Amino acid sequence: MSNELLSPAEMGEADRQAIAAGPLDGFGLMRRAGEAVAAEVMARYPAARRVHVLCGPGNNGGDGYVVAGVLHNSGVDVSVWASGPPRTDSDAAIAAAECPLSPRLLSAFTAEKNAVVVDSLYGAGLSKPLSGDATRAVEIATTLNLPVVAVDLPSGVSGESGNILGQAFHADVTVTFARKKPGHLLLPGRELCGEIVLADIGIGVEIIAQLKTQAFENVPALWLDTLPVPAVDAHKYKRGHAGVFSGGPSATGAARLSALAAARSGAGAVTVLSPANAMQVNAAHLTSIMLRKADTIEDVHTFIGERRPSAFVLGPGFGVGDRTRGFALAILGAGRPDAAGGIDGLVLDADGITSFRDEPDTLFEAARRSEAPALVMTPHEGEFGRLFPDIAADNSLSKLAKARAAAARANAIVVYKGADTVIAAPKGRAAINNNGASWLATAGSGDVLAGIIAGLLAQGMRPLEAACAAVWIHAEAGSRFGPGLIAEDLPLAMVPVLRELIGSRKEIAG
Repeated sequence: MSNELLSPAEMGEADRQAIAAGPLDGFGLMRRAGEAVAAEVMARYPAARRVHVLCGPGNNGGDGYVVAGVLHNSGVDVSVWASGPPRTDSDAAIAAAECPLSPRLLSAFTAEKNAVVVDSLYGAGLSKPLSGDATRAVEIATTLNLPVVAVDLPSGVSGESGNILGQAFHADVTVTFARKKPGHLLLPGRELCGEIVLADIGIGVEIIAQLKTQAFENVPALWLDTLPVPAVDAHKYKRGHAGVFSGGPSATGAARLSALAAARSGAGAVTVLSPANAMQVNAAHLTSIMLRKADTIEDVHTFIGERRPSAFVLGPGFGVGDRTRGFALAILGAGRPDAAGGIDGLVLDADGITSFRDEPDTLFEAARRSEAPALVMTPHEGEFGRLFPDIAADNSLSKLAKARAAAARANAIVVYKGADTVIAAPKGRAAINNNGASWLATAGSGDVLAGIIAGLLAQGMRPLEAACAAVWIHAEAGSRFGPGLIAEDLPLAMVPVLRELIGSRKEIAG
């Protein structure tokens, strides 16, 4: 797989291990990186009047000197601007010495229209804001609207968090090496990367495997082999049974959205658990979805004992308060499938999350019991802050780090929603989603996501994989539908996405 995400520290370790293993030394890797960037520049901008290569003092700058040399030797008009000399005896110093062009000081940088800028000032490891001459270079490139090719990551973007450190270049294309970094996918940095090109510079898969990285880009390769496909002899209960709790008479729509999404995702049976006073409202809108009264915790236990549901959704439109907390704790206390009446998981969303804002430890303790079913929580930023206020307020943490810290504390799968949704498990394994679209920012979209997760859980998919798959499928359906999307469109929009995924899985299996 090439979907691992390497932190700047992990990327540095990958470089060290690749150099130790050979056959390439550090300068050999640098030369390949520079050649890859130069190839992109020549392929994309053959008519460029001039290429300005901006070199920093570190290895990123060393890549830039290689870029400049390759372009110059290919007949391109190139200027090199350096923020400072490379460290003596470094690979970057070798690259600078071999470059056929003499660098000018970055403080004197000027450019003209129809030029191209290669940003090789600072890479993914930048930890402090851009300043001085680097900031001025960003302003010149921005003012002239020059296309920018970034080496590794646009200077000013943190490879760890995606945060903008002061100012940053807005790249048209970013060429990175071996694997992407979290900053390529996390906002706001993702928006400054442009198209991301992943270049192979000779760091093999065996080197990446040795790092045992725990972060991934959320793509189908991560979970496709576990996506449920019904067996020939399957009946509806073999395909899993999901229960979705409904709110009162004026708040039933969210539960029905979740229930329909659970059914579309493949659950063989789905039941809406409704208060008595909302039964008629729900009955008027349900066809293939079953309906059952559930006013009390005893009703819930009876339903579990009789119908053996595999997963639940609690929260959408349900209301905030003691009843919500009681239902959640009852489900988490029902035991796993190897116990009588046990269930696979609870998806806690919306009001279900907010109901625990004043006593989160009650929820976390219930989820930590060895016999508890899996807990999956799907907070947006506001809900995340209610349940994890200290983690949310820690500006030193990236969104990835926050999701991991929350998952560890809660012993839950945390789906930290947004345009750059992060899915994290208690032991640190995590994925960042990258296929979302603004069309998904519509009322009820989150209810659909909760239902997809529950539907996949009900079919026996592992909790982290179910959450990752649901996030990707939900985003892909929304992206393909495009303008005019409302939440009611999403369950049906999932169908072609699921068809393609299952077809791909069958091809792999065959």
